[in-house]
Amino acid sequence: MNRTETIEAVRVDGRGVWIDGSPRTLLCASLFYFRLPREQWRERLEQVRASGYTCVDVYLPWNFHESAPGRWSFEGRRDVAAFLDLAHETGLYVIARPGPYICSEWDGGALPAWLGLDAELRIRQNERRYLERVTAWFDQVLPLLAERQYPANGPVVMVQLENELDFFDCADRAGYVGALRDAALGHGITVPLIACSGQGDLAGATGDVDGVAPACNFYPDDDSPDIEAEVRRYAGLVAERGVPLLITETNRRHRTLRRLLASGAKLIAPYLQSSGWNFGYTPSTGNWGRPGNFMSHGYDFGGYVTSTGARRPEYAEAQVLARVLDTWGAHLALAVPVLPNDRPACDFPTSSVSAALAFPEGGRLVAVPHLGAEPGTAVVGGVPVAVAPGSCPLMAMDVPLGAWGIDATLTLASADLVAAADGVLVFSSDVPVTVVLDGTHAEIPVSERVTVAGVAVVVLPAAEAARLQSVDADGTVRVADAPHPPAESAPTAVREVRRRFDAAPEEPAGRHALPPTLESLGVYRGRGAYRATTDLTGVDELLLTGAADIVDLSIAGRTHPPIAGFGAARRIDVGDVTGSVAIEAVVEIWGHANFDDARLPALRMGALRGLGTLWKVRGTTDVSALWTVHGHWAGNPSPTRVLGGWSSTRVAEPVTYSRTVHSPAPSALHLRGVVEPLRVSVDGGAPATVHAENPWVLLPVGTHRVAVTLPHHPSGPDLRAELLTLEAVRDWSCAAQNDELLAGFAARSGRGESVRLPLALKPGEATWLDIDLPPSPEGYLVRLDATQVRVTGWADGECVGRVWTGDRPAFSGGDPDTLWIPPGWPGLTLLAQGVEGRDAPGIRTLWLEVPTG
Repeated sequence: MNRTETIEAVRVDGRGVWIDGSPRTLLCASLFYFRLPREQWRERLEQVRASGYTCVDVYLPWNFHESAPGRWSFEGRRDVAAFLDLAHETGLYVIARPGPYICSEWDGGALPAWLGLDAELRIRQNERRYLERVTAWFDQVLPLLAERQYPANGPVVMVQLENELDFFDCADRAGYVGALRDAALGHGITVPLIACSGQGDLAGATGDVDGVAPACNFYPDDDSPDIEAEVRRYAGLVAERGVPLLITETNRRHRTLRRLLASGAKLIAPYLQSSGWNFGYTPSTGNWGRPGNFMSHGYDFGGYVTSTGARRPEYAEAQVLARVLDTWGAHLALAVPVLPNDRPACDFPTSSVSAALAFPEGGRLVAVPHLGAEPGTAVVGGVPVAVAPGSCPLMAMDVPLGAWGIDATLTLASADLVAAADGVLVFSSDVPVTVVLDGTHAEIPVSERVTVAGVAVVVLPAAEAARLQSVDADGTVRVADAPHPPAESAPTAVREVRRRFDAAPEEPAGRHALPPTLESLGVYRGRGAYRATTDLTGVDELLLTGAADIVDLSIAGRTHPPIAGFGAARRIDVGDVTGSVAIEAVVEIWGHANFDDARLPALRMGALRGLGTLWKVRGTTDVSALWTVHGHWAGNPSPTRVLGGWSSTRVAEPVTYSRTVHSPAPSALHLRGVVEPLRVSVDGGAPATVHAENPWVLLPVGTHRVAVTLPHHPSGPDLRAELLTLEAVRDWSCAAQNDELLAGFAARSGRGESVRLPLALKPGEATWLDIDLPPSPEGYLVRLDATQVRVTGWADGECVGRVWTGDRPAFSGGDPDTLWIPPGWPGLTLLAQGVEGRDAPGIRTLWLEVPTG
């Protein structure tokens, strides 16, 4: 028997989601305690509840609670039990997502950085060493969830295991997910267990393990006409497994959410409706698009609440949709998706496949998405109706109204039904509404009340429907007053700061032959310094390999532009220096990779941070010629060509080029002109994939047979190959500055002097600045008017974020140019560092903005 069919208080089956024996359609907003000040938890939870959403999904990040091996914290802002209790008090259900991997654009996807120090440990696998660590985490967190399951002592109605495992190359999915399931059951989890697929591979996400229900994450183009066709397919696939369509992540626009609802979804959890903040050194790296994006500290993808708690217009859309769900109630929760025979004819762009829900007691709800920008008309059931641009009304057809004490059939209503009472129907629309009731046809203007076949029909504009409070027995519709827009205040300029004389201390971390990783020095978040002296006589360039995340390099007193290549090899010109020189590198961890991106070494899941290896380039040899060809019709003896120079009519089929290279010292083979990924094998070993982002292969001392396999591309760029002979820079002294040490120094007052802005900095120069902030019940957004400066800010003993102005890598997420000082977090201390670039580093002004609520 499938375990999902045996649960009583909360269960899922082929018909839907059941809570206390009643079917429910759940609207769920992501809300993360670890991205908010504890003082704001209740306010944000109440804000979600006031939006009409009935549920929040909550990640629980392992490395937020285990900051170092065996060092656990569930206090203060880490008191997840208190957060869950507040959710319960607020009247919200919770879907708990303890991972162990969560993604969430969070440092390492919440997998602790030190896991990568064990060379035999394989993350996200059915592997003993990893599962032992996961067990320690689950032993801490699952009892908290078990104690707060619904309905006994809390709000938890589902527990998600792992996250989008179908994106990851897991060797034994059934064994791995089965181990997580067994751990959950062993700790007394009785609510449904789910696992979400990120790209629609249900078996890849769940291992098809019994007792783990598959869920889906959808991130379509909001304007795509094909959303319904895709979602309906998955509704059918999960129905075959005896579970409803649970959408655990999707876009935030409510027009899209309505389309998902009409396609059969019983849980809809847009990510991320209630935004937050990546405090500390917790953002991830390597997010989407080209590899190496930095996640900003502001964690905001345009949901209905901003990172500072302000409501966006989409918030009212949430309230209207929530009223639709409340009004239809169990009828909607048990409705099944159907393909209507009479597809609406529209004079505007709409979906390629109609979506409708058939009610169990008769009638249906038809979604009519308007994907254009101009007013339009649809013909529904033979009746022309107005449809507002950008909307998706859920139109009732042939619905008996006996459930509301109305002895009539609603043949058609072209707008959302947001309330119904004895003798009264209330609709939400910004265009006139067509109602056909017991054969009586009426066109009802917005903000009007008309009697149709003895029934009072009221049309509220969407803005008023969002504030609908009640419908009285006499048919009076009560709407709350519109909120007053928050008063906006002009930004305040900070003209004077206090500059400290002291630099932050560092903890000596020993001498090492080669640069160790920061994690091996005990720095899981923060930064470290590497120092060496070496002879560069006769050396014109250096090669840096394996460095991550941000490397500020100084050679012979000359500061170089920051390197943020995530392990890609970087050539560094040193032709203007000679003799014995000092080298210093300060390496800062922005965050560990939250996604397994094979294109760059430091973007692999579990990859460590640090300087990598710095090599002197002792010689460069062109090895583009004398490659033998294997493939297509090339026979024996093998032809000799330049790399990539074989001519063939078999376009796109693989050709292998091989040659012998001699490495009297460690060497690096550089393949220039790589566009498409190719495969490189050394001495017959397992082939490695080489990408345009890092077209290098390191070779040990010796004579090697190198084979390069690439698809034949006659119109592609010329490939060239060069061999760099290397000598490692050795004997490094190291020092550590973890996030706790830096936060502790920021919190202390030290000697300093007042200086007026602007403040000029030299490239590589770092200075600590204290700023007095006037009291503000809303806190502050701090914006820098600066060039070529990287700034880290602290308040109330905690890092509030980092801003990088001027030449910088690409950023993802929210606004990368502001720091947020939450209300009640006293003080502001900045570590400002000049960055080598096109402009001179300096801070002209700091602007304080009061966030609007």
